Amino acid sequence: MYKNQNKIIGRTEEKRMLEKLYRSQRAEFLAIYGRRRVGKTFLVREFFKDKGVFFEITGSYNVKNIDQLQNFHTEFCALFKNETDYSSPKNWKEALNRLKSNIKKIDKKQKIILFFDELPWLASLKSDFLSALDYMWNRHFSTMGNVLLIVSGSAASWMISNVINNTGGLYGRLSAHLRLLPFNLSETEEYLLSFGIELTKKQICEIYMITGGVPKYLSYLEAGKSATINIHELCFKPQSPLLTEFYKLYHSLFKNAEMHLLIIRALSKKRRGLSRLELLKETSLPNNGKTSEILQELEESGFIMTMPEIGKKSRNMRFYLNDEYSLFYLNWIEPEKGILLQGVEKDYWIKKQTSPSWRSWAGFAFENLCLKHVSQIKEALQIGGVSTTSGYWKSMAKGKKEIEIDLVIDRADSCMNLCEIKFYNVEFVVTKSYAKELMKKKDLFYEHTKTKKALFVTLITPFGVRENANFLSAVENQLSIEALF
Repeated sequence: MYKNQNKIIGRTEEKRMLEKLYRSQRAEFLAIYGRRRVGKTFLVREFFKDKGVFFEITGSYNVKNIDQLQNFHTEFCALFKNETDYSSPKNWKEALNRLKSNIKKIDKKQKIILFFDELPWLASLKSDFLSALDYMWNRHFSTMGNVLLIVSGSAASWMISNVINNTGGLYGRLSAHLRLLPFNLSETEEYLLSFGIELTKKQICEIYMITGGVPKYLSYLEAGKSATINIHELCFKPQSPLLTEFYKLYHSLFKNAEMHLLIIRALSKKRRGLSRLELLKETSLPNNGKTSEILQELEESGFIMTMPEIGKKSRNMRFYLNDEYSLFYLNWIEPEKGILLQGVEKDYWIKKQTSPSWRSWAGFAFENLCLKHVSQIKEALQIGGVSTTSGYWKSMAKGKKEIEIDLVIDRADSCMNLCEIKFYNVEFVVTKSYAKELMKKKDLFYEHTKTKKALFVTLITPFGVRENANFLSAVENQLSIEALF
């Protein structure tokens, strides 16, 4: 049995911020953003339930303004039952004025939470919603000490441009803003346990490598089934929720999403990411401000990330596909989507997960997972308080075989960790030849980077490393999957 499906998992800092705003004796204005399905609405609803007068209106995707106003009217009448004689408001100025008039009648000792969810859909181009909200906040809501106004949206770039960095009437009006991220591995485990889903840490990693810790995706999983069965049912049956999620996800967040998808597709094919110039060449996109805007939108929404190449100048950043679901969809779901929709391949994923191509891909996905959990890796190495820069490194020696290091943690204490990441089903064994390879990588890193820092070879594996003579000769640190949690 599950413990409590309505419990807010993790979100410690977020809850602390919400509590502070709730306890405030003055009007407060909070903006929340984060990708779809990440739990923004759940967090606000669950935190503020039974905490005062709660008014919520959610924007609907791609509907007319008159329909949004009708939705407002429905929610307004449900909360203020004595106001049902009103007809639907003609515009947002009238709608918010009605809201203001009614909340002014409420006892000033009672907290009032006004929650405008999916704001980018409410504030469409010709809706005049933002100008109405701007006026109402500056003229009225900001003077009411018991009002907490919360606006939320999945389109991160829109929220940042139009609310957080607003240069008009909302400029400087926010009390705080909050970016809600997917769960990390530890939070994912806690979430699954709250639904009675008990899996090994390696199986949780496999789930994470498909869902990226997005709460909505995790909510589809079922107790009593292995990670393999759950992934099969999540992605590879005609009715699977993630079989048809991909295009809906991007088109609901971005206008002209095809340009965003060009970048996502290009990055999905490159294990080590792409520089800006390489990305422009792969996609044939122009080197202009519009492309920069698209890259910024994708990064702010959590789909891509930038990381430096260690040993190069900071401007030489590389772009990586950071969204696990997109990477998994493009590699495993899309190529077989037609067959899967027909229900022909009933055991598709169960067969694929024993293939060499899966093992190769899983190694890549596990590297990405480690990159997302560098702070946990630092804590496990007992360097959590040390300032660091993390990135990937490869030698550029002409005429020689490239040498790669999966993750370099460059530390402010004159040390570096050279991390090799291996995704194995059993305890990893360092052979004599692999020990020589590790020592050669270390020597080449010294040679090419000219670093004076101490270098520590570090192995990260699911089940740890056997400490034989080869290990002791070549490796300074080892971490198992436990460190990522």
